[in-house]
Amino acid sequence: MAEFPSSGDRLVTVFGGSGFVGRHVVRAFARRGWRVRAAVRRPDLAGFLQTSGNVGQVQAVQSNLRYPASIAAAVEGAEIVINAAGVKSQSGRQSYEAVHTFGSGEAARAARAAGASAFIQISGLGADAHADNRYIASKGRAEDAARSAFPDAVILRPSVVFGPEDEFLNRFAEVARMLPVLPMFGGGGVRMQPVYVGDIALAAALAIDGKLAAGQTYELGGPETLTLQEIMQRVLAIVERRRALAPLPLGLSRMLASATEIASAVTLGKFPQALTTTRDQIDLLALDNLVSEDAAKAGRTLAGLGIDAQGIDAIAPSYLQRYRRSGQFAPSRFA
Repeated sequence: MAEFPSSGDRLVTVFGGSGFVGRHVVRAFARRGWRVRAAVRRPDLAGFLQTSGNVGQVQAVQSNLRYPASIAAAVEGAEIVINAAGVKSQSGRQSYEAVHTFGSGEAARAARAAGASAFIQISGLGADAHADNRYIASKGRAEDAARSAFPDAVILRPSVVFGPEDEFLNRFAEVARMLPVLPMFGGGGVRMQPVYVGDIALAAALAIDGKLAAGQTYELGGPETLTLQEIMQRVLAIVERRRALAPLPLGLSRMLASATEIASAVTLGKFPQALTTTRDQIDLLALDNLVSEDAAKAGRTLAGLGIDAQGIDAIAPSYLQRYRRSGQFAPSRFA
């Protein structure tokens, strides 16, 4: 295992540290020599985080954003607290309101009480407390709750995120392996700026050097603006498969999403995850997901932070090649 520099006993707590974004944030801080406390619901499933740093540098601890006592214990002694926890869909007590809104407020409140110098909330582009979409509204209320408890909180709002463990490009590649036709929900025309998860982690780590201005909101988008259709075409080219793309209007997309939700519930989760989507996820395709002009002009972007954002073509082939007919050994032709 590689040796990492040491920053003494400087400690960062990362809520959701074993999640898709969180694990990359853990790695970014470990590489800078910090001790990292990954606050997760199931520490027994987070052992893989230990290889993100030197022996004993990364520690997974049990914490649940629904329980303030466990939050307070997780932030004790932390200089920086980052909330990267979130849920894509609601299940039982893991609701948007409980995890996003309540949990974010409690994490920020505990960070302030513990004397943390910085609190970073990882949200999403378009977060709006007054939105009709339940997911987007909960993200907006989470930002409000964090700022109410920790006025100097820094908000990071990424566009749709991709990376080795994503549920975005991987899903398209998996469906392409299963079906001859890929549905383009919402018609495929919505525009977004896919951002590499590692770049989000780099942005969060800039808090070490004080490069994130207190109380500011940063909008993090990748180097390209692409439609959903263009992204799916990129994935098909990478996995070397020829598949038809079928545009579905929002109304029909919502109906299909409802059907997959029901199928997943009836089969107790046995219905293929790659084919399951939710109405909330479909509703996100009604609006473009782009960095605003105001954020760009103010330098509250990856470029403004001095980060050279990585695009799909630079990163995705390294982890999507397994979806080719013969994996990384596939010949250079379409299947």
